[in-house]
Amino acid sequence: MSLQQRTQVFALLSVLATACAGPAAPPPSTPAAQVPETAVVRRPLESKEPSGPPAADVAAMIAKVPNALYVCVADAAGLRKETVIELAPNVLSLCQRHPEMGPCQYERDLCRKSGGRVFTADGHEITRAVEDAYDRKVMRVRFRAN
Repeated sequence: MSLQQRTQVFALLSVLATACAGPAAPPPSTPAAQVPETAVVRRPLESKEPSGPPAADVAAMIAKVPNALYVCVADAAGLRKETVIELAPNVLSLCQRHPEMGPCQYERDLCRKSGGRVFTADGHEITRAVEDAYDRKVMRVRFRAN
């Protein structure tokens, strides 16, 4: 038997051996006492009639919730739905120093995808233009299909 035939037989046997093996064991579970808290909590506030620009009430909403940095405001069916985005202390400190970082941007994008607008504690809206400036700051490149 040639070396090439031996290699093919060995490859076939190794494929058969892995195919016949049982499923991999599940990863060990972490006891509930050791599970860390979630990094982000979204707290919906009361829905109300839109009475003015959403930026007017943002500071008061954020002051009610500790560790909050952003408010997601969405107007739907004549009601304004406000959700305070509360961050874990380590994520909060990161987002306060560097709002262009991924976890912060992910939460803002999630709000926008649901039809909302994102506001900071001082009432400024974080628009797509601001996000583009953040991308230039970290030289982030986005590849889009088509």
